[in-house]
Amino acid sequence: MRYRIGMIIEGRITGIQPYGAFVSLDNRTQGLIHISECHHGYVDNIRNFLKVGQMVRVMIIDIDEYTGKISLSIRCLEKAFDFSREKRRSGFNHRKYWT
Repeated sequence: MRYRIGMIIEGRITGIQPYGAFVSLDNRTQGLIHISECHHGYVDNIRNFLKVGQMVRVMIIDIDEYTGKISLSIRCLEKAFDFSREKRRSGFNHRKYWT
């Protein structure tokens, strides 16, 4: 199969290292999910999010044509946290009184 940047595919995690997880895309092709691409926010230990043998849905974010290395991302498929939303307050209105 010819892979292209932006494709969304499923693969199986074949190995986990401190810097990322290797994913088998087919019998001949593997890609890497870097630790920064597995989840929004800070990831202390990638093993808390991914396990060997787990099936994952990933997006191809880069292909090095010279070496053939494929970079993958789970984070691109997750909905980003919306920081623009207003904070909801509880039912009472808190007032400050100065004396």
